[in-house]
Amino acid sequence: MPIAASTTTSGRLLSLLSMLQVRRDWPGGLLAERLGVSERTVRRDVDRLRELGYLVHAVKGPDGGYRLEAGSQVPPLLFDEDQAVALAVALRIAVGTGAGIEEAAARALATVRQVLPSRLRQRIDALEVEPAGRGPQVDTELLVALSTAVRACEELRFDYDAPGRPSTPEPPRRVQPHHLVVRAGRWYLVGWSPEREDWRTYRADRMTLRTPNGPRFRPREVPGGDVAEFLSARFKGSDTNAWPCRGEVILDLPLADVAPFAGGDTAEEDGTRTRLVTGAWSWAALAAKLARFDADVEVIGPPALRDAFADLSRRAARAAVSP
Repeated sequence: MPIAASTTTSGRLLSLLSMLQVRRDWPGGLLAERLGVSERTVRRDVDRLRELGYLVHAVKGPDGGYRLEAGSQVPPLLFDEDQAVALAVALRIAVGTGAGIEEAAARALATVRQVLPSRLRQRIDALEVEPAGRGPQVDTELLVALSTAVRACEELRFDYDAPGRPSTPEPPRRVQPHHLVVRAGRWYLVGWSPEREDWRTYRADRMTLRTPNGPRFRPREVPGGDVAEFLSARFKGSDTNAWPCRGEVILDLPLADVAPFAGGDTAEEDGTRTRLVTGAWSWAALAAKLARFDADVEVIGPPALRDAFADLSRRAARAAVSP
């Protein structure tokens, strides 16, 4: 009997904790009704949760009840099945972010996986999540400082180790930080430069912050309103998320051989060949991109792409006879 009673109490505590986590305020009477116990039992269960480290605040008054607050320590947490799977996926992705938390994320994933039932472990193990790329390591404290400045709308001053930087000391750069973004394993700060009166993107691993932060600023909206689209456009050398140089060709290859390498380009079957619409940051780069397919290319347009192929051909011919 005592064992059965203890099991019932433990299960009820987990149910109570789960309810407190999904809603800010719970009237005591409603909690008692949901749990099928008296309000006195609810009060005792709340005291047990407090002993475990949960800060449960009692709200007084006719509609009084209970509220789960943030405490000074990390108590045991309770997740439903979907939350547990989502947490495991997020931890796997975190291992490849370059944020300096790889070891902690791996240990947290092992802890979560160990306590899950076998059916959930199988779901997690079946998810082969690979990071898009593993970029340079970035100090966690730097990422926290950047994120804090973004939320507080505080101007930053920093030294930047850019490629080709002159050996003579430069004054610190200034930026109004708006977004901290991870892309292909690298962390980028997107912000407004008051000096250049334009948007700028900086690699976090090249930044050394100066203290203290500068004045507060009024947030702006990135062009287009979507920071991911904006960043993608900047990498394409365009103001919009589209390549500045786009062309249409027919490759002397079946669609099955082209599709795996088409990415976001438009590729469709054209008899035994493939019609491809693609782009690059320059016409020379686009010609070289298409040459990598190692197949005959019929240029549909524009004429600038034909000229780029002619230039590429002349350069290739000179390279072939160079000593």
